Amino acid sequence: MKRHLVLFALGFLLVQTLSPAALAERKPYALDRPHCQLNFIGEALLISAHGYFDKWDAEVQLDRDKLENSALTLTIDANSINTRIERRDNHLRSPDFLDVKNHPQIKFVSTKVTRVDDKTVKLLGDLTIRGTTKPVEVPVKVVFLRQDDVRFKGDLQINRKDFGVNYDSKMNPIEDMITVQFDFHLVDQQVMQQRQQNRPAQPPPN
Repeated sequence: MKRHLVLFALGFLLVQTLSPAALAERKPYALDRPHCQLNFIGEALLISAHGYFDKWDAEVQLDRDKLENSALTLTIDANSINTRIERRDNHLRSPDFLDVKNHPQIKFVSTKVTRVDDKTVKLLGDLTIRGTTKPVEVPVKVVFLRQDDVRFKGDLQINRKDFGVNYDSKMNPIEDMITVQFDFHLVDQQVMQQRQQNRPAQPPPN
């Protein structure tokens, strides 16, 4: 009898431990494209290059109640680099810089999320540029964390030479450190799909 009671108690505790309320809830979130930015600044002697990438995507698994349980994979089309000057963009695509023919993607894969305080997290991950992968630490500001959507922003500096981007110019020396700026508005993927389904169809153009 005592043995049955012990087994029952253990079973009850196991069920409670594995119940949905006890398990961390991680959901897929989608980019709200009009409200997302991914920019960079490359400082040089004559002029700074302010740019962005036209094509990039992110796979986000977010646990609102426990951000440490979240994950991010960011994939950038290196060929889509845009500094608004075609000649410079073509040079940035060349083997002197990103070498997009041989390395068409820039990728970041998170490995750990650490909660600093209510408004800040540290995102650790592996960044791959030109086929070279290095660990980086990204400070992230939590702008808001609502029921169906969230907003994160921040910036970090990376040393381009760590990734084999060693080109320099005697006429216009380039700084080693590149500043990356991001501002992401994310929406619960299921909620976004429902909104899209409920959106009224647009009339055809005249």
